Amino acid sequence: MNIKSTLLGCCLTASMLLMGTARAETEMLDQVVAIVEDDVVMASELRQRLKQVRETLTSRGVELPPEDVLIRETLDRLILENIQLQKGQRVGVRISDSQLNSAMQRVAAQNGLSLDQFRAALEEQGQSYQAMREQIRREMIIQRVQAGNVNQRIEISEQEADNFLATEEGQKLTQPEYQILHALLAVSPSAPADEISRAETYANKVLAEIRAGSPFETAVSAPGPYAFSGGNLGWRKLDDLPSLFSDVAPALAKGDTELVRSDSGFHLINMADRRGGENMLVSQTRVRHILVKPSEIMTDEQALELVTELKARIEGGEDFADLAREYSDDIGSAQEGGDLGWTSPGQMVPEFEKAMGDTPVGEISSPVRSQFGWHILEVLERRDEDMTATATRNKAMNYLHQRKYDEELDAWLRQIRDEAFVDIK
Repeated sequence: MNIKSTLLGCCLTASMLLMGTARAETEMLDQVVAIVEDDVVMASELRQRLKQVRETLTSRGVELPPEDVLIRETLDRLILENIQLQKGQRVGVRISDSQLNSAMQRVAAQNGLSLDQFRAALEEQGQSYQAMREQIRREMIIQRVQAGNVNQRIEISEQEADNFLATEEGQKLTQPEYQILHALLAVSPSAPADEISRAETYANKVLAEIRAGSPFETAVSAPGPYAFSGGNLGWRKLDDLPSLFSDVAPALAKGDTELVRSDSGFHLINMADRRGGENMLVSQTRVRHILVKPSEIMTDEQALELVTELKARIEGGEDFADLAREYSDDIGSAQEGGDLGWTSPGQMVPEFEKAMGDTPVGEISSPVRSQFGWHILEVLERRDEDMTATATRNKAMNYLHQRKYDEELDAWLRQIRDEAFVDIK
């Protein structure tokens, strides 16, 4: 069984990971091939990686480079990985078993398997599941070390984002995308008028069936006097669509179908889906709260009793903000009278968010338990906020950040390699 791969880190392809761990020949003595800071690279590691690289390149039909080049580049890769792993060890980067299990489950799911099936498939191929777990753990450590060091080197100003959005590249990035299904009933422009008329009548009949609820693919593939050709164009931005479609697409809502005539014949254009380009109205809530945390000197029951008492005092006329300043264990909001400002969906933990949604404006919620302790909250206001401009800017910022990340990562890797003590034997 061949298992398709997924990339978890920046230093090895997962297809290399899936090759498993090659064992050094017993008759060959292991030896140090490079000293890297406080660690070493062994000959067995180099042989193992060389085997993986050769198998990977061969499976992709790539011609192998000269042996001396392959050895030098593979050793350089191992040295660079070793440097990053040591950096991670020095700052305490750890990957817990639960995090590693989640990563393994994602690998299995991307191969269409459960974790148990994935393990069995690896063993069936003679691969080591434990070796793969450890390799992925290394990859995850390296990824965190890279992110921690590279992200702090990146700064994107508001002006830089505005300048990018004004460019053709920026405008294309934020264009809406369309997924269009297309069916063509081909008719020559030189065909007799009665034949063109019959074809148009049939195309309109199929269009009526689709608009009446028949699935697009079913309607255009049903037996009839004419056959349609075409298919799914996939996700495309407006500029990437042929002019025939770009003229129609913006006016189509999701699920709409339109009939268009061209020199090729009659086209049924169906908007299977669309994303982006719409105004993003987000329901926001302005809320304040009082948090009481259980502790060594206050049990969970006592914390609940206190917030229940505070709720009664507020409803009896005492000021919410004054009580929040005196009793709330949320240091960040206590000095603001418990005010958390405007919050959008997903910002708060689920229990708090549900209580916030269930509480009418101007009322105090019943005590609610979250991972942080016991809360009471008051909903001050609600509004629908247009977040379109914010979403567009965030998309541009993320794009620019990723572009700079790749550049800064290359520079940082060169820097740490130059600064490290490396003695190749």
